[in-house]
Amino acid sequence: MTCRDMILSEEFQDFLTYYILPEGTLTEEVSGDAFCFVPVSGRLWSVYFNRQNLPPLSFSGYQYRYVTELYGLEDEFVWGTQGQRFDPQPLNASGITQLQGEPLSLTGRNVVIGFADTGIDYRNPVFRRQDGSSRILAIWDQTDQSGMPPEGFYYGSEYTREEINAALSLENPLEAVPVTDENGHGTRMASAAAGSAINGGLDFLGAAPDADIVVVKLKQAKQYLLDFYLIPEGVPAYESNDIVLAVKYLNSFVIPFVRPVCICLGIGRSFGDHRSNSALSRYLSEVGSDINRVVVVSGGNEGNAAHHYAGTVTERESEEVEVRVGEGTRGFLMEIWGNLPSYFSVMVRSPGGEEIPVISSRLEQEVEYSFVYGRSRIRIDYQLNDPATGGEVAVVRLEEPAAGVWTFRLVQESAGYGAFHMWLPIRQFVEGSVEFLRPNPDSTLTAPSYAEDVLGVSAYNSRNNSFYVNSGRGFALDGRIKPELAAPGVDISVTSGMLRGSTVVAAASGTSLAAAITAGGCAQFLQWCVQDGNYPDINGTGLINFFVRGAARDASQSFPNRTFGFGRMDMVGVFDWIAGIGRG
Repeated sequence: MTCRDMILSEEFQDFLTYYILPEGTLTEEVSGDAFCFVPVSGRLWSVYFNRQNLPPLSFSGYQYRYVTELYGLEDEFVWGTQGQRFDPQPLNASGITQLQGEPLSLTGRNVVIGFADTGIDYRNPVFRRQDGSSRILAIWDQTDQSGMPPEGFYYGSEYTREEINAALSLENPLEAVPVTDENGHGTRMASAAAGSAINGGLDFLGAAPDADIVVVKLKQAKQYLLDFYLIPEGVPAYESNDIVLAVKYLNSFVIPFVRPVCICLGIGRSFGDHRSNSALSRYLSEVGSDINRVVVVSGGNEGNAAHHYAGTVTERESEEVEVRVGEGTRGFLMEIWGNLPSYFSVMVRSPGGEEIPVISSRLEQEVEYSFVYGRSRIRIDYQLNDPATGGEVAVVRLEEPAAGVWTFRLVQESAGYGAFHMWLPIRQFVEGSVEFLRPNPDSTLTAPSYAEDVLGVSAYNSRNNSFYVNSGRGFALDGRIKPELAAPGVDISVTSGMLRGSTVVAAASGTSLAAAITAGGCAQFLQWCVQDGNYPDINGTGLINFFVRGAARDASQSFPNRTFGFGRMDMVGVFDWIAGIGRG
């Protein structure tokens, strides 16, 4: 059985882990029909094991931290209407259009912007040059197994610029390059970040209209994971394994000191320690700290979802947390994180008054309970020492919950004050409605925007400088300032497709669009640094520092803060700072 078969098969379980293999353990990535190891970087491996050799996917089978993470999309799309016009205002507010003209002429020339998302409509004019040729260097479609995968990878099909250009000459390009974007999210992001100037920029213009583009179309997560996380049918969800390999592929297009790469991710999840300890976050930090690479990640749209709760209780005291569950909710997972030296026990009471008695977390066991009234089933898995953080995490999985208010009482078992945080899934990962009655909007950025050396972006409305109500907020729980910046993310002009060969302009909102505009600004700056020879060894950390120094900050606010980070992205402000021009 090949590694490709294992990666695609539901019979194989996926893991993303840092692990040192003893020398001589494997002579190839594939070992019989039992497992496959795909190297990512250093000790990081994407691993696929035959599920026949593993316990069933449950908390008791192995620790929850080994269950592959799932990520969702982060924008809210509004269809275009006939006669809708391109609006350059968000690009103007970011200082992007001002730099596209003389004297700097920063259009992303010879810079690559890479996307790991839902694909791209490569036929759209906004991804072509004036001569009709494509600006897309390559597409790796993980969902298409009809062609050859990229070198060093085992699945999907890669299509080069030459193949794309040849396809564009055909009456039906999809016959030669069958890459589509059924969702449209990836196309919207790429158009905002790097759309070509149509009609001199009057009909459409992206932030970096001359940048090269590389796209990975992520494959949908395996069904066993969708079932475990209770993801509603038809909702896009992507595995950390596929995302990491996509980033590795995008990163391969860098040519140090010649062609830099900006990687833009508009995906996220609300679970995790809200620091930077996941395998995906650590890998993004590694990529972002290398020369001529920058990673931009959207901060998510969970700020107004009522999906975060924060509390503090003293020794032997307790706090009751109420969660309202709507009718028709299939179920959900919830994570409870305690800070050292705290550890908690959890009691659960259903809307009908049935209770699960308090069980000490010291036992580090799984508790499973079926309620007498109704079909509700609950599992609670206690992990007293999370290997990455040292803190306690309890994972609650509630199936077929009765509608009404569920009560979770946390009892502090250690001395002193015990701080804890609780998170529900991102809103589209819940079928129905689930929310805390007393939510906390802070620390609602989604992972992996918490990663170090990665530019995490929130969203604001550039027409009145108000913060986007749905945008995630900081800070990271280890005290780091996240997000670093806010960028326009409300009513952003994007392309939603074509009509009789012409680009259809639409509006979209969300932090993924803010990340896309930021990625375009990064491409402008990378052109100035690398292509124009002003700072040829820049890396993501250095770029973030420049952007922070040049950010726009209102006198009415103190900075940094949890919404705007260090301020609003301002590309003119960055170059004013470099030139030593005062901002007033």
